[in-house]
Amino acid sequence: MRDGKAEASEKSQKTYTISELAREFQVTPRAIRFYESCGLLAPRREGQRRIYSRRDRTRLMLTLRGRRIGMSLAEIAEVFDLYDQARGEERQLERYLAILEEKRAVLLRQLHDLKTVLSELEESAERCRAILAARRKAKLE
Repeated sequence: MRDGKAEASEKSQKTYTISELAREFQVTPRAIRFYESCGLLAPRREGQRRIYSRRDRTRLMLTLRGRRIGMSLAEIAEVFDLYDQARGEERQLERYLAILEEKRAVLLRQLHDLKTVLSELEESAERCRAILAARRKAKLE
């Protein structure tokens, strides 16, 4: 029977291949290599093989999430750098918070716009349905 420390250590030592990450996150190995070339991921090498750590896996997940919400790779890299440096540094934490607040504001505007557009689409669809129903009824009479 193993103790909790040994299990936690094994868990933190978990590694991934590029194929495993590509499959898990539904991206191509080429995309992962691109993120590596941008400095967002830093796998260790065993010959030609890339070995990704839990940290790399988390960074890939955050990179993909950041891209989905419209962050540039430069912004994602800045956030990672700030996080790595921040460990109690007030200035970095303030900048990181400012980035988060900017993204939040953008997302809230987009959400408002999406709700408005969806409402307009629904109204338009209802008008179309009413016109079609009236025309079909007129044909039957």
